[in-house]
Amino acid sequence: MPDADTIRSLLTCSDLLPTVEVVAATGSTNADLAARARAGGPPGLVRIAAEQTAGRGRLDRTWVSPPGASVSLSLLVRPEPLFPQWGWLSLLAGMAVAGAVAEFAPSDASVRLKWPNDVLIRSRKVCGILSERIERADGALAVVGLGINLSLAADDLPVPTATSLAMEGIVAPVDQLVAAVLNRFAVLYGEWSERGALRAEYTAVCASIGAPLSIQVDEGHRVTGVGDGVDEYGRLLVRTDAGVRAFAVGDVVHARLD
Repeated sequence: MPDADTIRSLLTCSDLLPTVEVVAATGSTNADLAARARAGGPPGLVRIAAEQTAGRGRLDRTWVSPPGASVSLSLLVRPEPLFPQWGWLSLLAGMAVAGAVAEFAPSDASVRLKWPNDVLIRSRKVCGILSERIERADGALAVVGLGINLSLAADDLPVPTATSLAMEGIVAPVDQLVAAVLNRFAVLYGEWSERGALRAEYTAVCASIGAPLSIQVDEGHRVTGVGDGVDEYGRLLVRTDAGVRAFAVGDVVHARLD
């Protein structure tokens, strides 16, 4: 189980994330922080759980983590950029996780991102991310949540395309991993707050860029093309037969690497 004191001792981002809480189990770390935010809680809170029993992914998909087999964490922040740029929050979290995992992974592990919210190791999903906007009278806040598969075995995987650090032969002490994710997120968040977009940095680690894609926009509408980059709002740019189109997270049901 993660240890709050150890994680705090490893952090270099206490200005952005001054409060770290660890619990053995909770329904959803995102829901916990959303409730705290609506009750007037300040930004800067990190909530970490060794077990999550009622987590959610995109499109209200269930995200359940067995005890000790994964780690779930959520951050509460008040972004400075205008709301159209908030699509970057999940992308920043993905970059932070990918960079942190790469610190512990062998050089041939191929840690990459799939737009908008998946971290991949050798093309298999090891982490999912969900960001949410919380409205408040004194200004909106954002909850950025993520879950990393630590020691799940093949029989425990939610889908065949998932993986875990253990299955990939990656040994990453959970406290060090969590601290690395938070430290990297804080640096990226600071750069994004100043610049509004980190397009080059994201493109460099995203497997969706330059790859054939199939975009399921709704039940009866699919778009095919090649990933062409991301724009200043974090939207995926896809080069189609009809030209380059931009897709926002909320518009896309599924973005599959073909």
